Amino acid sequence: MGLKADSWIREQALEHAMITPFCEDQVGKGVVSYGLSSYGYDIRVSDEFKIFTNLNSTVVDPKHFDDANVVDFKGDICIVPPNSFALARTVEYFKIPRDVLAICLGKSTYARCGIIVNVTPFEPEFEGHITIEISNTTPLPAKIYANEGIAQVLFLQGDEMCETSYGDKGGKYQGQEGITLPRILQ
Repeated sequence: MGLKADSWIREQALEHAMITPFCEDQVGKGVVSYGLSSYGYDIRVSDEFKIFTNLNSTVVDPKHFDDANVVDFKGDICIVPPNSFALARTVEYFKIPRDVLAICLGKSTYARCGIIVNVTPFEPEFEGHITIEISNTTPLPAKIYANEGIAQVLFLQGDEMCETSYGDKGGKYQGQEGITLPRILQ
């Protein structure tokens, strides 16, 4: 399995719509950086957020998620409360090739502020916006800047084609747009 370089990422984005919209340059002046890097792509967080709340005192259950656990927010700056959590989505829409697995890691700019970003792998033939999990591990409110970088995606190409892709399975998050809350297959 090989890590893919900027030239491969650019080709896949421009010729096969792997990343839309695609930023060919690394944008970094005055913003948390985003765009194409040497061996990855820095994704942007959109201006849509779901911030966890305890106002309704419900239990967080991944099998039966209650929408009352989150408050919707749209804006240029999202404040994640101390020791709390928010969901967001990428600006970019992805179409992952059948022989590729993508791994996403949080940016150090946020990590150095106690803001941890988690995104599960993008499986072969996954298509959609990426739902981003943002944890504020500090005892202070934390700012998240919309339309700026939040994490970096690394693309790994398999030595052989997988037998069954995420698309073949009809994955539960396939084609997701916007922020998608937890689901289980029924």
